[in-house]
Amino acid sequence: MEHTIQTDAKGRINLGTSYASQFFLVEEIEPGEFLFKKASVIPERELWLHRNQEAKMQVLKGLEEAKSSGATDLKAQTSP
Repeated sequence: MEHTIQTDAKGRINLGTSYASQFFLVEEIEPGEFLFKKASVIPERELWLHRNQEAKMQVLKGLEEAKSSGATDLKAQTSP
């Protein structure tokens, strides 16, 4: 699908509210031709977990076990 979009005075384009506050990878195919790919960003301090499949599986298993055991938020149970 192709659309005509005009940049504003600062060279920005508006993709519309359905894409507000989202991340995109932008590839310049050739001068004046761009490809936008919707992306997700992983915080750097969490990246190790996504790179370590064994650790990731252990975390997911623990989360599933906690969910199935009926565990609740401990902060909500703590009295001041």
